[in-house]
Amino acid sequence: MSQQNYKSASLASNVGGCLVILMVMGVLASVAVPSFQVRVRINKQWEPRDYISLINKRQQAYFAEKSVFSTSVKALEIRIIKTETENYKYSHHTTNKATFNYGVSKHKDLKSFVGGVFVIPAPKVESNASKNKITTTSILCGADSAGTIKPPEPTNQNGKIACATGTMEMPQTYD
Repeated sequence: MSQQNYKSASLASNVGGCLVILMVMGVLASVAVPSFQVRVRINKQWEPRDYISLINKRQQAYFAEKSVFSTSVKALEIRIIKTETENYKYSHHTTNKATFNYGVSKHKDLKSFVGGVFVIPAPKVESNASKNKITTTSILCGADSAGTIKPPEPTNQNGKIACATGTMEMPQTYD
C-alpha cells in the first residue's frame, strides 16, 4: 500500500472513529440532560422545605416561651431567611391558634409549599400531660402539582392536623 493510500485510510478511520464517539456522546447527552434537569428542579424545591421547616420550629419555640406566635419572621431571629429568592417568595399569616408559612414558587415548573404550626391540647401528643396544658404541633405540605399559586392552609380538626386538598404532607427537615 502506498504511503498516500495509507494516510487516506488512516484519516478515514480517524474521522469514522470520531463520528462514532460523537454519536455515543449525543445519545448519552440525550439521556443525561433531562435527568440532570429533573435533579436541578428537585434541588431547587429543597429551599422552601428547609426555610418553612426552620420557621415552623422557631415558631414552636417562640410560642413555648411567650404563649403567642410571632407575627414577623424577623422576630424569630433567623438571619438566613430572605422574604424572596430567585425561585420562591415567602410570606406568613398568624392567628391566635395557628401560624402559616408559605413558600410560593415564582416559576411554573416548581411546586409551592405551606407550613402550619397549631396550638393543640397537650394530651393529644403527650399521654401523661395535664388536660389543661397546651402545646404546638407542626406540619409541612407541598402542592400536588407545580405552579405559582399559593397552596391552601393545612387544617386542624380536634387536634388532628392535616394537609388541605391539593397538597400532601412532606417530611420536615428540622425535626
